[in-house]
Amino acid sequence: MDTGEGEAPEAPHEGGEGAGVIRRERFAGGPARSFLSSLAADERILAADLAVDRAHVVMLAERGIVGDDEAADVLAALDDVEAEGHDALPDGEDVHEAVESAVVDRVGPDGGKMHTARSRNDEVAACIRHRLRGDLLSAVEATLALREALLDAAAEEAETVMPGFTHRQFAQPTTAGHFLASYAGALERDTARLLDAYDRTNRSPLGGAAFAGTPFDVDRERTADLLGFDGVVENSTDASSARDFLAESCAALATLATTLSGLATDGIEHAKDGYLVLSDDYSSTSSIMPQKKNPDTLELVRAAAGDAVGALTGLLTTLKGLPRAYNRDLQRATPHAWTAVDSVTEATEVAAGAVATAEWDAEACAADAGAGFSTATGVADALATTGVPFRTAHELVATAAAETEDSASPDALAANLDAAAEEVLGESLWTHVSREDVDAALDPAGSVAARDSRGGPAPDALAASLARMEDSYDDHAVALAERRDALDAAADDLQRAVSERV
Repeated sequence: MDTGEGEAPEAPHEGGEGAGVIRRERFAGGPARSFLSSLAADERILAADLAVDRAHVVMLAERGIVGDDEAADVLAALDDVEAEGHDALPDGEDVHEAVESAVVDRVGPDGGKMHTARSRNDEVAACIRHRLRGDLLSAVEATLALREALLDAAAEEAETVMPGFTHRQFAQPTTAGHFLASYAGALERDTARLLDAYDRTNRSPLGGAAFAGTPFDVDRERTADLLGFDGVVENSTDASSARDFLAESCAALATLATTLSGLATDGIEHAKDGYLVLSDDYSSTSSIMPQKKNPDTLELVRAAAGDAVGALTGLLTTLKGLPRAYNRDLQRATPHAWTAVDSVTEATEVAAGAVATAEWDAEACAADAGAGFSTATGVADALATTGVPFRTAHELVATAAAETEDSASPDALAANLDAAAEEVLGESLWTHVSREDVDAALDPAGSVAARDSRGGPAPDALAASLARMEDSYDDHAVALAERRDALDAAADDLQRAVSERV
């Protein structure tokens, strides 16, 4: 994957067991060869390597650094390598050496000219960025699918009154729609972070060479354009050695995974409480207890956070304290990013399916919406609107709550509130609020309807929030499409440039 520098050979590739165009016989054997090699894992970036090779060779020919005939031969050989696939590559430390060896095998010594004016350091960095940017866009697409599922369900459940929790204790009534929208809001930021990570990943390091640039008259902007990069990493040492784009991407993925973990846990808890019914397609049963329906998929979604956080921790630990410019430690850095992006993207896709197919039990939700005297804050708010200091109202309601059973009737609760008012205020509750106002505050649906501030659960407030979230969703969908279109256009440009020379 991420391997050390190596320049083009001065002598023809002679083949032979363990030999290669980069290390040649001196470093071709020994017990550490397999430890050094990343060829098997590098199958993931073969397509990226071929694209980087082609763009580099086209640029070399355009600048007159290699001849047109030589470039044509190399480009034709790269087509053969692509057609035969990863399994047909010769042995090598990594895919980059193996591809170069395969080209030299076909073309002869002039095949080594494809490596003119570059090192494996900038080549590897370009391949990683080339592949990772596509993976990041797949992760963005997955977040959009989950947001769509959440927003659709939130609109459908806008008036499904349910209990809200803090510390997993009954707290205040809310709606299933408001709960779902809270995760849509978090996913909106996760999408933005991934797009930001993409933009910093999508910069070309080509031309940085080993770390100190090259004496050849290369055109770094040309290779960047042919590969769909948005620009270049300016400093040649930074270009070849920087891996902060991996750290940023893994951090964004770990944050997304943390969002998913919370959503999964809430889904698991709500299913246990009877509020949420997961589709059988996203559940399983026990091997011994046939009555059970287990939220296994959500549990695995939750576990993906361990993969992502572990990958981020491993990556940062690998990068910590590395000197400039290149160190072989970096070969161990990149797999952490692949682990994170694969695990989190899949978990996001599964979460979207679970949300889209789940059903809410409105009766079960409503039955518990006022549990634990969870409408108490509404009574305190009603008192505060009449001029009673909120802290005093808070004390009054807390005093009544301590004397009230969860199953108390409205009349019993009203009596306890009035007794608490006499104790705290020295006068009857009814001198400040009417019984009708108290009954409305104690009703879970009334409590929700009263909370109509921006972002609140009242139906009109929620509808306005969902409209704003839909606008953000549309903006991010456009941003994703624009980036993919730019990459597709660059791939077409590269193909045309290659076709003109083969």
